[in-house]
Amino acid sequence: MKPMNGKRSYKSLGLYLRMMGYLRPYWGVFVISLVSMSIAAATEPAFTTLMKPLIDQGFVAKDNTTITWVPLAIVCLFLVRGITSFINEYSTSWLAGKLVMGLRNEMFQRLVNMPSAFYKENQSAHLLSRITYDAGMVTDAGFNIITVSIKDGIQVIGLIGVMFYTDWQLSLICLTVFPMVALCIRIVSKRLRRLSSLGQKQMASLTQVLSESIDCERVVKIYGGQEREISRFDSAAQAIRRNWIKQTSAISSNTSVTQLIIAVALSFVLYFATMRAQQNALTAGAFMTFLTSMTMLFAPIKRITNISQSLQRGLSAAESVFSFLDQSVEEDAGTIGLKTVAGRIEFDHVSFRYPSAERLTLDDVSFTIEPGETVALVGASGSGKTTLASLIPRFYLPSQGIIRLDGVPLGDWVLKDLRSHIALVSQDVLLFNDTVEANIAYGRQGKVDRAEIEAAARAANALEFIEQLPDGFDTVIGENGSRLSGGQRQRLAIARALLKNASILILDEATSALDSHSEMLVQSALDKLMANQTTLVIAHRLSTIENANRIVVMDQGRIVETGSHPDLLAHNGVYANLHRIQFKSAE
Repeated sequence: MKPMNGKRSYKSLGLYLRMMGYLRPYWGVFVISLVSMSIAAATEPAFTTLMKPLIDQGFVAKDNTTITWVPLAIVCLFLVRGITSFINEYSTSWLAGKLVMGLRNEMFQRLVNMPSAFYKENQSAHLLSRITYDAGMVTDAGFNIITVSIKDGIQVIGLIGVMFYTDWQLSLICLTVFPMVALCIRIVSKRLRRLSSLGQKQMASLTQVLSESIDCERVVKIYGGQEREISRFDSAAQAIRRNWIKQTSAISSNTSVTQLIIAVALSFVLYFATMRAQQNALTAGAFMTFLTSMTMLFAPIKRITNISQSLQRGLSAAESVFSFLDQSVEEDAGTIGLKTVAGRIEFDHVSFRYPSAERLTLDDVSFTIEPGETVALVGASGSGKTTLASLIPRFYLPSQGIIRLDGVPLGDWVLKDLRSHIALVSQDVLLFNDTVEANIAYGRQGKVDRAEIEAAARAANALEFIEQLPDGFDTVIGENGSRLSGGQRQRLAIARALLKNASILILDEATSALDSHSEMLVQSALDKLMANQTTLVIAHRLSTIENANRIVVMDQGRIVETGSHPDLLAHNGVYANLHRIQFKSAE
């Protein structure tokens, strides 16, 4: 067990030092905070030293000078304490805000550069919880610990020094409690660390239930799932409540035991102080100084005994945050970046397997798309069409084989430059809760003229409905375009792709979920978008790809047929069979 504890302590120290490294740019403010904190802490032991002259010379000896300067000294002490406490609290809050902001910014920068596989393997609610909740909790292991360790530590050391200076024999009695207090802290710390880690997972589960209930609100309503979702949320909330009660009870029991130990020590002190006073070895003022110092020790010692909760909770949060930050981002070792490309795409014996899959999703796929050519991918669900298209912008990397753009392997391209030549329009349109203009302008990062945006909207057959919106191009469309119809959202996505004017276009079932009228408008916009571009089309409706230059038929991850629409029908193979099935369904 001891080696494991040593490893854990070393790991905790490493987490703490790494976390404090984020404050290096603000070391000046940090020093101001420490200095003001130390001065504020030193005023408490200074205050107790005034008790002896106040009692012995003021109350007993009736010395007028002492009666005058001691109250003034007390006022000055508390004035200094008030100013330094304000400086300390303000600077500490400023630093805590900087720490959390820095962590969240770095986590978000890491998040948007994660590979697509990462998003499939991690639930969005857990990612949200890490960035919003865990990053905020890190300050518990940061500034709360610093405040307690330094401020309360100085108070404890100063007060103990005053006690030893006043009467070392009575002070030794008090020091007997510290080993027992340290043992209580050690026992409780282990339990709090486990509970804090569990609490973070439970908070992520609560966020997940909440997120799913919002995203799937129509499914919940139509299938009457309100009670089920309420029950799920209640279970998650109950788990968090129970965990919090366990943490509180552990802290409370630790505090109660600590206070009992201190109370026993205090009773012995009072007894022996009375005996020493009878022997004239302790004056009334000295006893008041000692007693004041001892009673003032209770508050900082209590905070120190409770420090383990903040420390363990903060370290658990830091462990979660840094484990996220230590994950690898998208691989980008490319060195080639060209402003223009012809658009020739070559698949050379490409195979691909998802990490958790039992079989290959793509199996030895080879074909070439010439510049300006439109190639359609068809096949049953699960045949690998979407996966194949996802390899072109390097959302995934092939398990075997090479994909080339204009003769250059995709791995040799700078990732940002590669994707700058690709536009994507899919069935699941993703829009931002922003204006129509901002969503279209997203297709070209940087400053875009309104005239260019309007031209893209007109080409996408979207200008008519945009002008009918309450604020036209300045209308906020809601979360993922919730205030628009499916066809309108799709045309906005096409306008966004048109504005990008990329050399390569990927269409992933862009019209499969639309009614006939919307499909006609969208298909007309797509025809404009596809002009003079290398286009890869994934379609279930075979009627939409009859004019493609070439149709590639896939089955079980392999290419089984290739040719034009008339040739494949004449061949009377897989494609002809799919066409007959859809034709009968349409009839």
